[in-house]
Amino acid sequence: MKVRLDYGRQGLDVELPDRNVVGVLDLSTTVPLADPSSSIRAALASPIGSAPLARIASGRQNACIVVCDITRPVPNWVVLPEILAILAQQGISGAQVTVLIATGTHRASSRDEILAMLGEEVLDSGCRVVNHICADKQASRYIGTTPNLVPVSLNNAYLDADLKITCGLIEPHFMAGYSGGRKLIMPGIAALETIQAWHSPRFLEHPNATNGITRGNPVHEENTLIASMARPDLMVDVVLDTNRRITGVFAGDMEAAWETGVEFVRDHARVAAPAAMDIVVTSSAGYPLDLTYYQTVKGMVGALPIVKPGGHIIIASQCSEGIGGPDFTRTLLETLDIQDLASAMQQPGWKPIPEQWQIEELAKATRNNPIVCVCDGIEQDTMRKLFVSPASSIEDAVAGAMSIHGQDASIAVIPKGPYVIPYVATGLAAN
Repeated sequence: MKVRLDYGRQGLDVELPDRNVVGVLDLSTTVPLADPSSSIRAALASPIGSAPLARIASGRQNACIVVCDITRPVPNWVVLPEILAILAQQGISGAQVTVLIATGTHRASSRDEILAMLGEEVLDSGCRVVNHICADKQASRYIGTTPNLVPVSLNNAYLDADLKITCGLIEPHFMAGYSGGRKLIMPGIAALETIQAWHSPRFLEHPNATNGITRGNPVHEENTLIASMARPDLMVDVVLDTNRRITGVFAGDMEAAWETGVEFVRDHARVAAPAAMDIVVTSSAGYPLDLTYYQTVKGMVGALPIVKPGGHIIIASQCSEGIGGPDFTRTLLETLDIQDLASAMQQPGWKPIPEQWQIEELAKATRNNPIVCVCDGIEQDTMRKLFVSPASSIEDAVAGAMSIHGQDASIAVIPKGPYVIPYVATGLAAN
């Protein structure tokens, strides 16, 4: 059986043994919007749970529009011009608009990436474009502490704006259930200390802190609470199909509109496997999500619900930018036992380290399952230090796994990795 995995920009064709492949788990077919711009205008004129954007913007002096960074393929060049046109009609010119890139703890976006993310029309409008830098203490300010004792500091440009708008993408998320909505604010434009307190074991180790679950998910509940402390005036999120065409636009109240979008995504992203598998072949969803090993962890964790304890997860991820940020890279390369480190993180008095949440998720993925990674961007000797085994091809990795699990081993394939929410049909988790 030939299957194409999302890998880099081009994809990766792999050949798998027909008799072993139980299923190819993919997003269900959705119909792209015939006229996305018209649909965006309609959503802005009749938002869910809020007044139209034109009415909200009336009388405002300036605006901040928060957008995702390069790791999310949001078609801002389609969405933002429609927003800017309405703002201009209400007297808010491009020069009075700040486009704030919600980097979270990711690196700043480059000039070329900003052009690719926003498009020439947006840049020509005169908008000020700013990367959020979570470690810059002068860029954010404290606005309060949550009942769970998370100190909240958010970006000044957003807090000071007369009109606040977020533009994102709703897709499955391996900690928060789904992305989009409140995640543009928390962690998107939060200070480092806020992100560290939120991305801590007391939230992440909860069994509901996973793909596709929102009810009872403390990660989702906490970042919704934090975002509500500086609520946007309007949220605009899109949903994309397998070819990254817009299939839905959800604008309006941060919670009501987002929850409507989540229902839409849930219907298309949840895919059942008939049983837990001996081997799961997956991906990190291709460019831009597979730029780094840091992001690749999402694909590993995403496969856990349908792999047997001791079963193999085989993942293809290009990692053209290597392991990830310097702190994440240094911690992994200096760690001898990731499970010991994850245990230490949960002890009282542990001092948080940068990006420890992704280390904890990697520990979760590798705790009971061997993981094999096919990757062009990281040398195999280095890959062995990242708590996974390297392989030259998916075919070699599958052959190796079958030598352990037997020639009758069951295999499931998830070509789009973390964009799919797989589950075992007999163990469907309630939302």
